[in-house]
Order: sequence, then structure tokens, then C-alpha cells
Amino acid sequence: MFAYDPETKVHSAEWHTSSSPRPKKSRHIKSKEKVILIAFFDIDGVVHHEFVPPAQTVNGHFYVQVLQSLRDAVWRKWHDKWRGEWFLRHNNAPSHTSLFVQQFLAEKSIPVITQPPYSKDLAPSDFWLFPTLKMGLKGMCFATMEDIKLNVTAELQRIPKEAFHWCFQQW
Repeated sequence: MFAYDPETKVHSAEWHTSSSPRPKKSRHIKSKEKVILIAFFDIDGVVHHEFVPPAQTVNGHFYVQVLQSLRDAVWRKWHDKWRGEWFLRHNNAPSHTSLFVQQFLAEKSIPVITQPPYSKDLAPSDFWLFPTLKMGLKGMCFATMEDIKLNVTAELQRIPKEAFHWCFQQW
């Protein structure tokens, strides 16, 4: 059984005096496996998401496969307006900056907006999407990895369009 009780960065950033007791963190069951989600979204919602297979490293070669799936999803979403006019917001992860990925993006003429180093507050997935997902899943227990994936996908779909608009306004 997999238990999920996240602590967001806001929860762990509490100020205490030096004499106050250390906060107690309880964990029901420590999960042995991770479920890694890669999500792309725009102002109207999630455009594409996928889960990284177990034991798969997110390297440049794997990420190019993800980008091809994203490109196909963008085409399906905007097939009536498709002119190849969209851009990708990347952070400085090694898989994003690899030569293989850069070549793919150049070949497909996908413009990229890069993020300055050490600027996690500029990544909407870090300051908004993943904390929103965590709070929606807080306290839930899952029997299998598939249950986790189904619940995460359902939680992504429950996020209203207005919330994505708010995120982009904050960004």
C-alpha cells in the first residue's frame, strides 16, 4: 500500500525560537517507489502529461520522446489553428539542456524560453501545479502504482480553467 501525505515548502518553512521543540513529522508507510510526472500546460489547462516508467532515467534521449508526444498533443489540441506557433518554457534540468534535445528543438523549430539559473520561483509547475496536485492528494492511500497514476490524472482534470489563468497571471 502506498500512502501519500505531502508537506509543501510552505508547511516546512515555519519560524520557531531556538528553545521550541522540533516539529514532529509522521509518515504512515514510506514509499519504496516513485511516480514521476512530466506535465505541460498552457493558460487553458494541461496539454500533455505522462508518467516516467519505473527505473527510467529522464535523460536527453527519453525527453526527446516526451517532446515528440507533446508536439503531437499540441497539434491535436490546436489542429485548426496549427501553424507551429507555440513555445516551450524550460528550466535548466540536464535533460532540457542536452545537445540531443537542443538539436530536436532546432529541427522542429520549437522556440524555447529558458529560465535564469537558480530561479525556481519562475517555474509555474514548481510554485503552482505540483503543490496544487499535492494538496488534492493529501492523506490518500493507494494500493498500486496504477491507482496513483489514475488519481493524479483525475486530479489534473479537476483543476479548473480559471486556476490555470490565475497561475499565468502570477507568473
